[in-house]
Amino acid sequence: MEVIEPATPEEFEKYYRLRYETLRQPWGEPEGSERAADDATAIHAMLVDDDGEAVGVCRLHLNTPQEGQLRFMGIRKDKQGQQLGFRLMEYMEARAKALGAISLMLHARENAVNFYRRNGYEVVKESYVLFGTIQHYLMTKQLS
Repeated sequence: MEVIEPATPEEFEKYYRLRYETLRQPWGEPEGSERAADDATAIHAMLVDDDGEAVGVCRLHLNTPQEGQLRFMGIRKDKQGQQLGFRLMEYMEARAKALGAISLMLHARENAVNFYRRNGYEVVKESYVLFGTIQHYLMTKQLS
């Protein structure tokens, strides 16, 4: 498996398909809801298996020159628990550092808070509730 940054229309199709299937479809949200207005200015990463199929996705955006934000982290259900999220996050943290960021922030779904804690993120506060049911928490990490 390897982390790539999608570049072709086919790669972006796989990227957005997995983003939808992991982060929107389970809550009955419509196709297209997996896209964000600022996607064009973000860095996208996709973990692909040996057959080139997407198994994980994540997005990095710089809020300021010093602060990056991770969003849309999703791992295919049948591949969870195999350290793949860690691989994506490690890649994105390195990209953020290379761009000059000294910290990262994110809004973690309640069921993902412990994953991020194990990887050095700290809960700052409760943030918002998505789709009326999914509590999110603002989390941050200082990059060394």
